Amino acid sequence: MAEILLSVEDLTKAYPSGGRELVVLDHVSFSVEQGSRIALIGPSGSGKTTLLGLCAGLDVPTSGSVSLMGFKLNAMDEDDRAYLRNQFTGFVFQNFQLLSTLTAIENVMVPLELRGERNAGPKAKELLARVGLGDRLDHYPSQLSGGEQQRVAIARAFITSPKILFADEPTGNLDEENAKQVIDLLFGINGEEKTTLVLVTHNIELAQKTDRILQMKGGRIVEERLLATV
Repeated sequence: MAEILLSVEDLTKAYPSGGRELVVLDHVSFSVEQGSRIALIGPSGSGKTTLLGLCAGLDVPTSGSVSLMGFKLNAMDEDDRAYLRNQFTGFVFQNFQLLSTLTAIENVMVPLELRGERNAGPKAKELLARVGLGDRLDHYPSQLSGGEQQRVAIARAFITSPKILFADEPTGNLDEENAKQVIDLLFGINGEEKTTLVLVTHNIELAQKTDRILQMKGGRIVEERLLATV
């Protein structure tokens, strides 16, 4: 039986809003096995991105718990959660989140440099070539198209060989052609590296490339679909 990398139990997240409580996530539970790929889908406001952030330890729940790589995130402070993220996770965001003052290769090197590793340069160069940007190493984000920026972000996400990759609407800001390229790269490298993938998307075609779809509505998981894999 595959190891459980992510376990979410009875997770609730609420915020104060106008003198009352706004419940964004309502008693959500699920688990993710090593090497699997799941998609969280649902309308805007259904709690997808909030759930992803809690799974990655970017925020803390109101109640319930998240275990990532066997570590209870609720029991950790922010420094410990940041260390855990750097050791085991990768991220791809809708708005790329590249550092504007760093070149493409410098952006990709950042996660390894935060670990104090010395082989960041050669590995970043190799990954940028892998995503088709071997001739863009010294370009700044402002000199790259949206599709190119997202490819830099994919290279950055995989440089630490993460155990689990969190992707939040990775094609949300891209046109159809660039979105297809990014999807092919994301799933291609993910498959080669056998990385566990947790994906938030509005794109049902993208979601259907995963093994399992969790449909969200009103802060709850209302449907789960297992997809045939080849």
